[in-house]
Amino acid sequence: MNKRKRNVPFFVCLFSANNRMLNDDSFIYLVLYVDDMLIAAKKKYDIQKLKGLLSAEFEMKDLGAARKILGMEIIRDRERRKLFLSQRSYIQKVLARFGMSSSNPIDTPSAANIHLTAMFAPQSEEEKKGTSDVGLIYGGDTQCLVTGYSDSDYAGDVDTRRSMTGYVFTLGGSVVSWKATLQPTVTLSTTEAEYMALTEAAKEGIWLKGL
Repeated sequence: MNKRKRNVPFFVCLFSANNRMLNDDSFIYLVLYVDDMLIAAKKKYDIQKLKGLLSAEFEMKDLGAARKILGMEIIRDRERRKLFLSQRSYIQKVLARFGMSSSNPIDTPSAANIHLTAMFAPQSEEEKKGTSDVGLIYGGDTQCLVTGYSDSDYAGDVDTRRSMTGYVFTLGGSVVSWKATLQPTVTLSTTEAEYMALTEAAKEGIWLKGL
């Protein structure tokens, strides 16, 4: 089994099958997190074949098509070829724990151009319920290209005068990686702030390309 798979560069928990296991241009990937496993392939036959090889060496339980992973709910729309990820089940479980399943969602209006901070994130269970149907949608775009964007402000933090780095990467038009954080040092110009943001984005882009 060890001769049939290899680690994908930059990500030790992701494995791919070598050409001796597959007969054509198919692909098969295995993602492992502790005792949870996801298998993706072009053909169902390849998935079943890999499951058979794994079962021959390890004691494992086949749960069928993935519906949840790491607290995320997986919803497939096969007709539209889209995949929806959300934490709806987790939020509903939290609401049930505190007896708030029947509570009404709360919308909190805010002024335009307001400076958002962590204190504006949903705090109450009612606010969290209003975001239970919010998630990420993947698929629908035939061009599977990785695209990255980076930006920064300049001395935006009023306490430290550090600038903010922000970047986002999409795959086929769907978000796969993002970050927004204060830069570690105080920059002396907008050019320097933008350069530091671009550097962080470039490092993330190199890692994504390595996958």
